[in-house]
Amino acid sequence: MSTVSTVTEVAPGYRANRTLPLRVEALRQWRRRRTLVMGGVLAALPFIMIIAFAVGGGQDGRGGRDGRITLIDTATASGVNFAATCLFVSAGFLLVVPVALFCGDTVASEASWSSLRYLLASPVPRARLLWSKLVVALGFSLAAMVLLPVVALAAGTAAYGWGSLKLPAGGSLTAAQSVPRLALVVAFVFVSQLVTAGLAFWLSTRTDAPLGAVGGAVGLTIVGNVLDAVTALGSWREFLPAHWQFAWADALQPHLEWGGMIKGTAVSVSYALVLFALAFRGFARKDIVS
Repeated sequence: MSTVSTVTEVAPGYRANRTLPLRVEALRQWRRRRTLVMGGVLAALPFIMIIAFAVGGGQDGRGGRDGRITLIDTATASGVNFAATCLFVSAGFLLVVPVALFCGDTVASEASWSSLRYLLASPVPRARLLWSKLVVALGFSLAAMVLLPVVALAAGTAAYGWGSLKLPAGGSLTAAQSVPRLALVVAFVFVSQLVTAGLAFWLSTRTDAPLGAVGGAVGLTIVGNVLDAVTALGSWREFLPAHWQFAWADALQPHLEWGGMIKGTAVSVSYALVLFALAFRGFARKDIVS
């Protein structure tokens, strides 16, 4: 009776957890043209809005015909108000695009270039490849969300001065209080977009067409917004991530309210974890031919 032993030979110095380092993947994504274009669009938006307010004569802070004041009405009150306004007008759709782009293009683009199988043959473990790409994609998505308010704050301060944050609900917050509140808003917007990131990343592992993954994620996000507008759904809308996407407005109150943001975070993170798990599970069993 003989015993057969199987020996797996590994190249000297090879470590699976050191393949495709994050810095290498980040540099590869940074050099992509779509990254630079997306960054340019987000950086240009505050200046476009300043021009629009200048042409339109600005806002007087008196609100609309019904007397209610919105963030748009207070946009030119200070640089902090202008930054908050830029987040308000972009959070619903514009900031969805970079998240879907960075997370939906990351794996599907490798497949479309027929380079995915060569990465895996390097050899880069499948889980390691997905992990590196997901972390970098989320990092670039967060950077995009930080870029917009930072540029808006700088441009708005130059145009309208540094001052307190005038609140639509009445009252104001000092500049020292406003900056942490804006940081909280950005953090919540990022968390609320994790659902779009999960959709895009999962679709990216299922298709070889980057546009299909990006467009699919944006399309499903829009569907969620439409369903949230259907009031006949009643309390069922609370299970939709879109229902909580503007819960960050509670951070721009005289007294910070956490209820809506906590519920929105729980819903978004739950959906995102399921979608990320589906992406890893499906990719581990997928036959890579491109």
